[in-house]
Formats: sequence, structure tokens, C-alpha cells
Amino acid sequence: MSNHHNQQDQRNGILDSTFNQTLRTVQGLLKGRSMPGKILLSPRSDPVDGLNTKDSSPSYRRSFSHNDAGTSDHTYGADEEEVQSPTIIANLNRLSISHVERSSKEFCKSTIGARSTDSARVMKFTKVLSGTTVILDKLRELAWSGVPDDMRPTVWRLLLGYAPPNSDRREGVLRRKRLEYLECISQYYDIPDTDRSDDEINMRRQIVVDCPRTVPDVPFFQQQQVQKSLERILYAWAIRHPASGYVQGINDLVTPFLVVFLSEYLEGSIDNWSMSDLSSDQINNVEADCYWCLSKLLDGMQDHYTFAQPGIQRLVFKLKELVRRIDGNLLRLCFPSNIAIFIILNASSLFIVLMAPLLRRLV
Repeated sequence: MSNHHNQQDQRNGILDSTFNQTLRTVQGLLKGRSMPGKILLSPRSDPVDGLNTKDSSPSYRRSFSHNDAGTSDHTYGADEEEVQSPTIIANLNRLSISHVERSSKEFCKSTIGARSTDSARVMKFTKVLSGTTVILDKLRELAWSGVPDDMRPTVWRLLLGYAPPNSDRREGVLRRKRLEYLECISQYYDIPDTDRSDDEINMRRQIVVDCPRTVPDVPFFQQQQVQKSLERILYAWAIRHPASGYVQGINDLVTPFLVVFLSEYLEGSIDNWSMSDLSSDQINNVEADCYWCLSKLLDGMQDHYTFAQPGIQRLVFKLKELVRRIDGNLLRLCFPSNIAIFIILNASSLFIVLMAPLLRRLV
């Protein structure tokens, strides 16, 4: 009788241990904590005494990886605890393994798919750019979804009309344009203040004040040489465009060009860039490219910066007409008087520049 009770107690103890282990496993799965670990299942060779091996489920030894340590309520030492696992634990383990393997395969497939997609895009850009004459419509269509980083300088020069589509003429035109920029710097910038007018002195003073304010949270733009390059580019543009001169906000338009064209000479993250790693010729080329691309960008919207800002007024009235067509109540709410016009006209010039292409699309 005592042997029968001992066997019954042993069976109950094993069932309790199995139930507790199953409960912990299910809780871990629900909490998402036991999934990262590697789970290895191997059949046990020694049956547990007192149980009918024909009726009982196969027994497994479960090995936990280091990812499971600290996430389970049970601590495993060098000798891992062996648990008599019923069918539900084996099924849960198999489910965990299949889930991890499936997730890994899906991740690898998506990564490979993304790489192949990027590779296909690079091939398309390469095909368009390698032609004797670049078809700008095709290049513009490709660039709509983004341009590969290493091709961005070339694509921007072409789409802005700075570099010619004909590959035979491109190098000569860039060389001539860069020399023209240096001549402008020599003629207007590298001169004493005594040779400048009062307006030119005040304009340069305003540029010098605004350069340190350009992207102040990025250390790269606080380098002295970077600010010097910004100053030269902005002053040259303002001198060559006296109808508007320098206006606050134009400095922010130069920064994307500066980063893109510097990427041709500097590698890695912008946090590790240093202008001291460049030669004077490379710096001059970057400045010239920024100057000409900025000029091309602002050529179509220079009346945003001239007296009375007629370009901005025109866009505001287009916006007013668009709102009137869509919602008359909103029009009365947003444009009750000329106060709204005054507020918009005195908004950030960068905001207006960014809104202009959108308004052109909508109207």
C-alpha cells in the first residue's frame, strides 16, 4: 500500500511540476519573453520510474540560451533541470521554434528583397546617367522616389540645369562655371571694406551674423571653414542678384547643397566630417556647385525676395482662391481681412519657399 502511495505522490509531484512549467512557458509566450532564446529539444533515453512509458508522452530536455536567463522565474545552473514534458509543452516548443525560424526567414527575405530593389534602382540610374545625352524626363521620373546617395550630386546638378545633359560637354561646363565663381569671389569678396558700399557692408554683416545660426544643433556646421564657405556663397549670390540681395532664410537653402556636394569628398557620417580633410581646390569646387545650384533654385522665385514680395503675394492669393473653391466657411475664417495676408507675408522665407512648389501643384 505504501509503495502505491509513494508512486501516486511521485506521479502527482511530476504532474504539478509539469503544470507549473507549462504555466511558466505559456506566460512567457504571452509576455513575449521566452521567444528570443534558442530552444533545443532532444529525446530523453531514461524513462521516469513509476510511470508507464507506453502511455506517457515523450520526455524532452529543454536547453535555454543566455537570452532566457533572467526572463524565466526559474534559475538554471550548470546542470539544467530536467522536466517531464507532456504533449502540450512539446507542441509549444515546436511552435516557438517554427515561429522563430519563420520570422528569421521572413526577415532575411525582406532584407534580400530590399537590397535587390536598391540594386535595381541603382542599375536604372546608372543606365540613364551613362548615356551620351541624359534624358532629363526619365531621370526626373526616377528621382521622384529618391536618388541613391552616391549619385545624388550628379543628379542634382543635371535636374537643376547646372550641368548639361550632354556628357561630352559636362566636364568643360563645370570647369568654366567653377572658375567663374572664383572670379566672382576674387572681385567682390576678397576686397577690403573700404572698396564696398554701405549697403554691401551691412549685407555682409548680416550674413556673418546668420551663418552661425545655420543648423546650430549640428556640430559640423559650427566649424569655422564651413561658416566661411557659407558666407562666401551667400555674399556672392547677393552681389550677383542686387534686386533682392541677401534675405534671411536663404542661408538654410544652401545647407542641403553643401552636404550633398561634400559627400563626394568626405565619407561616413556627417558627425565625423571635417573640412580640414579637403584641399582648397575641393572646397572651391563644392562652393561653386552650391552657388550655381542655389542660383538655379532661386531663379524661378526671386520675386519672393524683391521689394513688396510680389511672388509671395501671388501665391497667397492663389491659396485664397483654392480655399474659396473648397470651403467658403474656411475662407471666411482664415481670410477675414488683410491681417492674414500680412502675417503670411512676414512668415519665414524658408516656409514660403517650401510651400511654393506645393501650391503650384494644387492650383
